[in-house]
Amino acid sequence: MTDSNKTLKEINKTFEEFILVLSSFYDEQINKVPFDGSWTPGQVAQHIIMSVSGFVDLMSGSDEETSRQSDAYVATIREAFLNFDIKMHSPDFVIPPIKNYNKEELLLTLDHLKNQLNQIIPVKDMTKTCTGFELPVFGHLTRTELANFIEVHTKRHLHQLKNIYNIINH
Repeated sequence: MTDSNKTLKEINKTFEEFILVLSSFYDEQINKVPFDGSWTPGQVAQHIIMSVSGFVDLMSGSDEETSRQSDAYVATIREAFLNFDIKMHSPDFVIPPIKNYNKEELLLTLDHLKNQLNQIIPVKDMTKTCTGFELPVFGHLTRTELANFIEVHTKRHLHQLKNIYNIINH
């Protein structure tokens, strides 16, 4: 199994678990603030939708040959996002608005994004650098690095969503 197939398998597993946890909230809990300074479950889901939508566009867009190892930033990305002890701040462009979210719409959109990733990752050259957008801190990333970013970023917010679920329901 290639690295990109392994990453896609992990993305699918993570998305399925994220969708399952989001599904387990009652409709009236989707927009509930669990504690001061926290996002609602709906905002967490919307944040994933906003970021993954951008990555889908980026991975589908313009690219160029990569002048370094195509997985050069993977370890750094994975280490940072899977360290749940550090608090991260989202860039403004992916901060979800404070509003009432519809659970079914969020779930359908997440499933649609998962399907789009399943159509992109197996057919695109994962070693190419995507040139449509520079990420804060990292700059231009390869599709391999973006796929890993999607996986661990979604895992990070899955962890957050589970914590919110436990707070709201206990």
